[in-house]
Amino acid sequence: MVDFAGSHVVVTGGTGALGRAVIGALRAANAVCHIPNLIAAELDGFPYATDAGVHIVRGIDVADEAAVKRFYDALPPLWASIHLAGGFAMAPIGEISAADFIAQFHMNALSCFLCSAAAVAAFRARTAPVRGAPGGRIVNVSARPAIEPRLGAGMTAYTAAKSAVAALTQSLAQELTDEQIWVNAVAPSIIDTPANRAAMPEADHSRWVSPADLAEVITFLASPDNRATRGALIPVYGGS
Repeated sequence: MVDFAGSHVVVTGGTGALGRAVIGALRAANAVCHIPNLIAAELDGFPYATDAGVHIVRGIDVADEAAVKRFYDALPPLWASIHLAGGFAMAPIGEISAADFIAQFHMNALSCFLCSAAAVAAFRARTAPVRGAPGGRIVNVSARPAIEPRLGAGMTAYTAAKSAVAALTQSLAQELTDEQIWVNAVAPSIIDTPANRAAMPEADHSRWVSPADLAEVITFLASPDNRATRGALIPVYGGS
């Protein structure tokens, strides 16, 4: 079992459906979690609201450069940054406006870029290794259509934005190699969340990826136990 030994980890989107699973896995691995939150309604019934090892900062838009810098600058010495925040939109090309396209890039690619840049600055400012490991860890969330773009038919704006996340992950991983800052991404297929079930009630949900299973992969990639994997786009497809 991975062990963060009290290390500090950012989780954007940590109050969402996948975020709750990731926070649970991180807390079980002794990580201290820091969550920037923008959607207040996601805090209703949030199971870690009173957990002393989970710190929530409200009103942070992770696609806003100044807000992201302010959030990361206020953190304790940081070990890892996990970027779950994003958005999904599905529509044929004739129904996608420029504003829709840009919105997908803001929610998915820009937020990932800004938080990655802020995390790198925070890692460089940290003076002590974690469990003997220097550097740090970044984990992004891409998507299956970024690896298999033909599956992105009917969701081209989303596919393009998640493809940008994939490219950012691989290029940044190479850039930061000598500093032992490992950057990776998971590329899930459909995640078994209440929202996805409501949107696709007739689908075979047993083939979807459970948040807990995806959280397990993310937690390992973010941990000091990940000593070698970098620049990976890891398919997490379940049975789909």
